[in-house]
Amino acid sequence: MDKAKPINTPMTSSAPLDKDPSGKFVDQKKYRGMIGSLLYLTASRPDIMFSVCLCARFQADPKESHMTAVKRIFRYLLGTQGLGIWYPRHSTSFEIIGFSDSDFAGCKVDRKSTSGTCQFIGQSLVSWSSRKQNSVALSTAEAEYIALGSCVAQVLWLKQQVLDLGLHVSTISIFCDNTSAICISKNPIQHSRTKHIDIRHHFIRDHVTKGDIELHHVTTENQLADIFTKPLAFDTFSSLRTRLGVIDINA
Repeated sequence: MDKAKPINTPMTSSAPLDKDPSGKFVDQKKYRGMIGSLLYLTASRPDIMFSVCLCARFQADPKESHMTAVKRIFRYLLGTQGLGIWYPRHSTSFEIIGFSDSDFAGCKVDRKSTSGTCQFIGQSLVSWSSRKQNSVALSTAEAEYIALGSCVAQVLWLKQQVLDLGLHVSTISIFCDNTSAICISKNPIQHSRTKHIDIRHHFIRDHVTKGDIELHHVTTENQLADIFTKPLAFDTFSSLRTRLGVIDINA
């Protein structure tokens, strides 16, 4: 792979992966080894988080199309070796901010959605995730609401870590681009479209009522968690990557 041609995005947005039942089998051990190496890199390269996690779903029965997708991630890394997360030396803000997003029925195998979240302390990115949801969402609002629950859980954990250091934490802001999900989070009344949602997700309402968190609407263009839910075109991908703080640290 060291002589491969670099590419500017880790995954194409034009050909979503599926099980590829008629595809050619590849070495499962080799595929899993490559995925393991990439998962290690996601600890410092949030820009490959979604692509790696998507490819990891096919470790049990990898096909040639999946291997091609994995090799593309390596080609992307080859051309972006200088990228890293920038943490300003003199940052004094400990404000916690979260971004929550979800696709809808994006998995072609079981039609489950993918949650994407990221969290900042001050201007610095400190955590991020891309996970397939455990249940099939019946609407975009439900998928976004479930993703919002994951983000709330993470920011509350971060809040406790900051408090343990003796630092003050103000109300936490979480940004979501789905107004329906925000309304569900603020409305304690059960409606027909929400009564089936697992009770564990409704703890969001409790923390909104207590004032621990504030939910804000954000436009799709400014939704930083979008990069963790689906493959994006280069212009959008590059913009979000930079805004996450992933820049050329050698520049």
